Amino acid sequence: MANSRRTFLKQAAALTAAGLGSFNLQQTAPALMQAANKGPVLPGWYDRPMRWAQLAFVEDDPGNYDPAFWLDYFKRVHADAACLSAGGVVAFYPTEIPMHYRSKWLGDRDAFGDLAAGCRKLGMNVIARTDAHACHQDVYDAHPDWIAVDAHGNKRRHPSDPDYWITCALGPYNFEFMTSVHREIMQRYRVDGIFTNRWAGSGMCFCEHCRKNFRAFSGLDLPRTANPQDPARRQFILWNQQRLFEVWRLWNQTIRAINPNSSYIANAGGGALSKLDMKTIGELAPTLFADRQGRSGLTPPWANGKNGKEYRATLGQKAIAGIFSVGFEDKYRWKDSVQNGDEIRLWVADGIAQGLRPWFAKFNAKVIDRRWLPVVEEIYQWHHANEAYLRNTRSLARVGMVYSQQTAAFYGGEQARAKVEDAALGFYQALVEARIPFEMVHDQLLDPEHTAQFRTLILPNIAALSTKQCAQIEAFVKNGGSVVATYETSLYDEWGVRRKDFGLASLFGAGFAGKVEGPMLNSYLLLEKDPATGTYHPLLTGFEDATRIINGAYQVDVKPLGQSIASPLTIVPTYPDLPMEEVFPPPLKEHHAGAYLRDTGHGRVVYLPADIDRTFWEVLDVDHAKLLRNAVVWATNEAPPVTVEGQGVIDLAVWEQKDSHQNSMTVHLVNLTNPMMMKGPVREIFPIAKQQVRIRVPASRRVAKTKLLVANKEIPHRREGDAVLVEVPSISIHEVIALDFS
Repeated sequence: MANSRRTFLKQAAALTAAGLGSFNLQQTAPALMQAANKGPVLPGWYDRPMRWAQLAFVEDDPGNYDPAFWLDYFKRVHADAACLSAGGVVAFYPTEIPMHYRSKWLGDRDAFGDLAAGCRKLGMNVIARTDAHACHQDVYDAHPDWIAVDAHGNKRRHPSDPDYWITCALGPYNFEFMTSVHREIMQRYRVDGIFTNRWAGSGMCFCEHCRKNFRAFSGLDLPRTANPQDPARRQFILWNQQRLFEVWRLWNQTIRAINPNSSYIANAGGGALSKLDMKTIGELAPTLFADRQGRSGLTPPWANGKNGKEYRATLGQKAIAGIFSVGFEDKYRWKDSVQNGDEIRLWVADGIAQGLRPWFAKFNAKVIDRRWLPVVEEIYQWHHANEAYLRNTRSLARVGMVYSQQTAAFYGGEQARAKVEDAALGFYQALVEARIPFEMVHDQLLDPEHTAQFRTLILPNIAALSTKQCAQIEAFVKNGGSVVATYETSLYDEWGVRRKDFGLASLFGAGFAGKVEGPMLNSYLLLEKDPATGTYHPLLTGFEDATRIINGAYQVDVKPLGQSIASPLTIVPTYPDLPMEEVFPPPLKEHHAGAYLRDTGHGRVVYLPADIDRTFWEVLDVDHAKLLRNAVVWATNEAPPVTVEGQGVIDLAVWEQKDSHQNSMTVHLVNLTNPMMMKGPVREIFPIAKQQVRIRVPASRRVAKTKLLVANKEIPHRREGDAVLVEVPSISIHEVIALDFS
């Protein structure tokens, strides 16, 4: 075991030096980045497109669809960029590469090239879409080593279409064959970029190349377990990323050698559960496309905006398009279906509010069901008319919520969704309900450059933190920032190994007492008045008529460090819930704090030892929403950039626009008030009544006019010191308040 760990650390250090390390190890050297990409990515065209259109061809489209219809539609909706299927699984152009399967319907046509040329005549940017995840029998026959292999040594047929084989993403199929495809497409068409779907693999592969390359990297056999504490699994996480970033850089270099103003743009990225390091992606990608196409199951509509925030955390103000499907998104894969119009409107509105540029995806170029066409046309025409107010230069949010891929990978493992993502979802929902504007922060970017805009950082069970990251958080607080943390935050190092104590123990004023309890039945939090004043702490605002509230389902056993400070919450330990005659708490021998609150200079710290955020996501108890809101409000301790009073559930965003033509500020209000908020698709929209909005504006800035962009009218405003007060009469789905400054 000791030798394995030394090997692991040696390889991790090598990856760090090469700019290929995973998560916390990623410290990419700018010189290496430029060498890998043949110089820095040119500013080029990437920020120009505001509205994207995608046609994903199916094999029988050539000769059976109407290109003129689509070009006319692109023009009507003011689409200024297009993503068109070119090759990979099926070639939609006259390829000359052996084994690059041509559509049987292609004949002497060039479906991709002709449509790309039509888009360019409209002044649109064009990128080519390729797909690398499957191949035909002739590829299998010629290169069986290119095919993915399962853990039992079997070549993998495609689970949906057995005429295809699943390809290995980490071997010659991507590094050699797909490189030649990308080279040919760029040589023939000089498109603005190449975007690849399903390029990162379809699960683990045990082919001869993966086994050989992984052994050369680690000295170990491929792991047969998903446990991140297994030495081979840890090494695999690092190696898998190294290989994928290698092929990304190879494709980018190949493309740019032909057209320096083009780039390879992977279909990659996302939040904590994303397998590729978002920090590295943020450095590599000149633009990115957030591929969360719609809701399914219990996905809330704000998930689209969340995706935009997660991408922006590492890409900054680079353009990010939000891909949405006009079809129904579900595990049953009804790809030729059409979503209800209001479901599309709500999903896209939340993405736009949180900074995404809309990108509609249509699978199958034949128009089977036309109901989506006027919906997208309506959205895009409004977006075009108000484009100047949607070119945001910065978010004015003062709260940042941290997400951690290393926590998901090395602490969460196979349970990452339940142990890591659910806590983030719970806190996200609580912030939406509290109408608090906020951004997402990547845990590898906790330096002052990336956190300076925030007054408060939220750490929703960010369990795995390095010593360096803990020091960055402590420095943030020392410099006047505030922190709200929950459950096992910092109890593990960056590799998911439990520490003897919290890495942030001194910040929390609490130390680990040796155990974690749960799941707990029937545990509560007692509300305590300050013994000195006889009043409740602001953490308990809204609970004045309560005696106790439910606890989380899991909690860390902690002890106070230094002088004990009275807590506004004390823990009622779990006690029997049956038989009913025994459902009462035993007398408390000692009172353990359910919250640790500290003033530290100009900052404040709140630590909640229970998984209140994760439990809130599971049961949606309103008391937990209040508690999380109060923790953020007390910690932030300043007037928010915007407050909105009125009934309903609203997702907020506050933006600034500033260039030679525009000097403005916008407040987006997305109406999520709907019985189908947590279960798509939306049937109809339920407008909400008037909202009183208070927007903080520096006293030195004069507001020339105020208008509502969706209602398309000017409205009166009133100035009160550093605030502008306006009334929004009603909101159907989305409203945007625009303040023009003189």
